[in-house]
Amino acid sequence: MWSAAAVLARLALAAGFLSAVADRFGGWGLPHTGQIAWGNFAAYTAYTHSLSPYVPDGLTGAAAWGATAAESVLGLTLLAGVLVRWSAWAATALLAVFGVSMGLFLGWEAPLSASVFAAAAALLLALSPVDTFTFSFDRLFQRKRTD
Repeated sequence: MWSAAAVLARLALAAGFLSAVADRFGGWGLPHTGQIAWGNFAAYTAYTHSLSPYVPDGLTGAAAWGATAAESVLGLTLLAGVLVRWSAWAATALLAVFGVSMGLFLGWEAPLSASVFAAAAALLLALSPVDTFTFSFDRLFQRKRTD
């Protein structure tokens, strides 16, 4: 069951990260339509500023791009099963920072409704044995090293 759980955790985390990135670039629709959170990068940058008022105004854009790059890389590595343990630890840290920042500056309902504390799934994935990383490059490379 660990193998199935690890694959599902990877896919769920990857989908969450990549979906959020797609939303920032209008991949799910235009701003203020349907259930679209941002719809464009300008709206996401404004959201980043509200989430991190401690970041100087001149660096808000860099923070928005940094979060987008991190979520893109983590989404792709988790989806492909590359560096799963490292990616899971990084996802845990990133989601914990997002959750605490959302809670402190937007109220605790925000990270709860956005399921940001699903970081626990990333933590479980980080702690699971490599041999449970079914359908991953990590497992493929582990087999080659033991042959």
